[in-house]
Amino acid sequence: MNFKHLKYFVATAETGQVSRAAKLLSISQSAVTSAIRELEAILGATLFARRAQGMEMTEAGQQFLHSARDILERLDAARVLDQRDSNMSGVIRMAATYTVIGYFLPYHLGRLTQLYPGLDIQIVELNRQSIEQQLQSGQIDMAVALTSNIQNPMIETVTLLNSQRRLWVPAGHPLGNQDRVALQDIAQEPYVMLTVDEAAHTSMKYWNAHNCAPDIKLRTSSVEAVRSMVANGHGVTILSDMVYRPWSLEGRRIETVQTTVAIPTMDVGMAFRKQAHLSDATRVLRDYFTNSFLLPKPAF
Repeated sequence: MNFKHLKYFVATAETGQVSRAAKLLSISQSAVTSAIRELEAILGATLFARRAQGMEMTEAGQQFLHSARDILERLDAARVLDQRDSNMSGVIRMAATYTVIGYFLPYHLGRLTQLYPGLDIQIVELNRQSIEQQLQSGQIDMAVALTSNIQNPMIETVTLLNSQRRLWVPAGHPLGNQDRVALQDIAQEPYVMLTVDEAAHTSMKYWNAHNCAPDIKLRTSSVEAVRSMVANGHGVTILSDMVYRPWSLEGRRIETVQTTVAIPTMDVGMAFRKQAHLSDATRVLRDYFTNSFLLPKPAF
């Protein structure tokens, strides 16, 4: 196994298509396909199901994605550590939503501290409405939030990551044996509804669009509560890959399944007030995230 295997795999997982991954990496489609096949042979597992609409990650692929990302991020952090600007200083007032703080930001905050020890990143957790208000009033310089939720036209967003939403079921559940599950079938199961970061509102939009409704047995703002309830057989849910973990706190397994209908992704990114003057320190953070997620990665 080499780093190209990992890089090509992650690019394909994040874009969902070999052609898009090849374009992102500025290489041929055949190189991506060959690398994925080699990686599957090395691991002895099928990482993708090849479908007409693209590459769909298998359960093994989802599990391996976390490890592959971690390896590449640590390598990238080591590679750029000598490029840090120790002279850069300043205060950045940054807000983030609950999900972003819990499942996206910690690694990047640690890396930013290494790269720019002179920066003082003052972070506060806010909901989407408060982020929009405080960006407009100038109380915060930027936010890292669910850009798919931002509504204010005066707020500019830059999406960094699109996280696919899937059905979560306990191990051994009959729906877990299906290739894809219809919302009508999910509606027959007890449903655990996450409410934090407007998750319930977002969920009901795609349920209503398909003239279906979940049989909600519990509403909770805790992702871990949802995870435990599903893992212990008390219901199912639909949540994003970013917050997915295959095990509950009790050590019970959770499996994921694709739905027959396209469910909007959960999009994570940066938010700024339109036409706001950004300080040098804020530009550093903006450029860090842009370089990390939106620019082609160099070959290892």
